[in-house]
Amino acid sequence: MEQKNLVDEIIRLKKERDAIILAHNYQVAEVQEVADVVGDSFALSKHAANTQHKVIVFCGVHFMAESAKILSPEKTVLLPALDAGCPMADMVTAERLREMKAKYPEAAVVCYVNSSAEVKAEADICCTSSNAVKVIKSVKNKQIIFAPDQNLGSYVAKKVPEKEIILWKGFCITHKRVRADEVKKIKELHPNAKLLVHPECEPEVQALADFLGSTSEIIKYAKEIPDKDIIIGTEEGVMHTLKKENPDKNFYLLSPGLVCTNMKKTRLQDVHDALLNMQHEISIDEEIRVKALKSLEEMLKIS
Repeated sequence: MEQKNLVDEIIRLKKERDAIILAHNYQVAEVQEVADVVGDSFALSKHAANTQHKVIVFCGVHFMAESAKILSPEKTVLLPALDAGCPMADMVTAERLREMKAKYPEAAVVCYVNSSAEVKAEADICCTSSNAVKVIKSVKNKQIIFAPDQNLGSYVAKKVPEKEIILWKGFCITHKRVRADEVKKIKELHPNAKLLVHPECEPEVQALADFLGSTSEIIKYAKEIPDKDIIIGTEEGVMHTLKKENPDKNFYLLSPGLVCTNMKKTRLQDVHDALLNMQHEISIDEEIRVKALKSLEEMLKIS
């Protein structure tokens, strides 16, 4: 089917199924264009919690669709690319997290949304990269287990020095690829460009940034600053929105390694097939869902 016909069919099916299409900023351009909402994990979580539509088609990775189901159990949540996972989320398990909780009984557990429902069920509160600092500050405990991203955790620890942050040794394989020497090379090519970096990058890369923030914060900051040349240090999918919203600016991707293969698995055909066949529905054990819901609701209360 030609792309235009495919898009028309998606629009038709969406109306027929009473569906909303949510897409992460890292999705391919054509999927972002067909989505009702494009955003980072925090924005999409809020939409999933508040939508009135019966069906949520989540164009992202597995943990995101799971979060939507946790927040809206009465909705049908579909993940178009069933094999779209997250290596970082796989780096922490509920069993291992319970072991760490036993080791640090006075610690609260703050869990990055990049995690499974089972792991969220073990947390006191969840966070995203856009609200992590605010979440950590809201926790009364002085000692905090932060899982699974050690780079985001180290960034937060610098912002909230009054807390003792115990870091889980996980990371995003995409952001971890970026090296400090790549920053120096691209800055030599574009000496007047501002460097905007995601805190999932390594600390030595963070240290070279002009701005650190989530994908939505990067997009907002790039729009607000007067600078015309901007280097982007996060997954290349954000370039679509950045270029569309700022046609007068020049954007340069910090590293060719900033491509998440899992985020790129979803295609228009997958979105179409998910709606047509109502396939790849997400289901979660109710006991796990209720426990995980508490940590997500705690996050949404303060954000």
